[in-house]
Amino acid sequence: MPVISSNKPYRIGRSKTGLGLFATKPIKKGEKIIRYFGPLLDTKKEEDDAVENKYLFELDKRWTIDGSVRENIARYINHSCRPNAESDVKPRKKKIFIRAIKNIEPGEEINYDYGTDYFKAYLKPIGCKCEGCERKRKKKRAEARAERIRLKEKEERKAKRKAEKSVKGGSRAKVKPRVKSTVKTTTHGKAGTKPTTKARRGLNSGVRRSKGPSLNEQAQAA
Repeated sequence: MPVISSNKPYRIGRSKTGLGLFATKPIKKGEKIIRYFGPLLDTKKEEDDAVENKYLFELDKRWTIDGSVRENIARYINHSCRPNAESDVKPRKKKIFIRAIKNIEPGEEINYDYGTDYFKAYLKPIGCKCEGCERKRKKKRAEARAERIRLKEKEERKAKRKAEKSVKGGSRAKVKPRVKSTVKTTTHGKAGTKPTTKARRGLNSGVRRSKGPSLNEQAQAA
């Protein structure tokens, strides 16, 4: 790891994405923090244009700085979608500086936006791990988890209502209500209908059979 002078306002340290650059002193908004440097590559030269690594920083359409050299401490600065610094590109001087865009406190990680092209090529496939994107992902995970819980509870309530309805339906099927007959039995009954016991009793008790004349009555009549 490169040695950094103690009077510099930054140090290399561990971050969420590996190594990063952290402030060791208060850095004011607008202040130059560090220079991003390395060999100049001329894209008009085939050998220079063939160079490929994650630390290439374009000055313009022709010139590019290869920041992969060990001495380039600025290469440890990580990307952030909500940065506290930015790149200050000076094509004519062929120099790039990293400048603070807000006050940075000691211990705070220094970061800047790498740009759309770099983001699509290197960060998007693996997912940006900056603090802002991590918060977004955490929020989405929480929302998805809450939605799963809501749907699960909804299904449980639905299943409970279905079970209760099934139990009630079964109870009604087991207990058959007594139906009172509305058919009235006449004294003579209907053809083909056997009178009930009560009806037969009624016939015997309500209608007396007429008796024939006695022997004495027959003699007197004669």
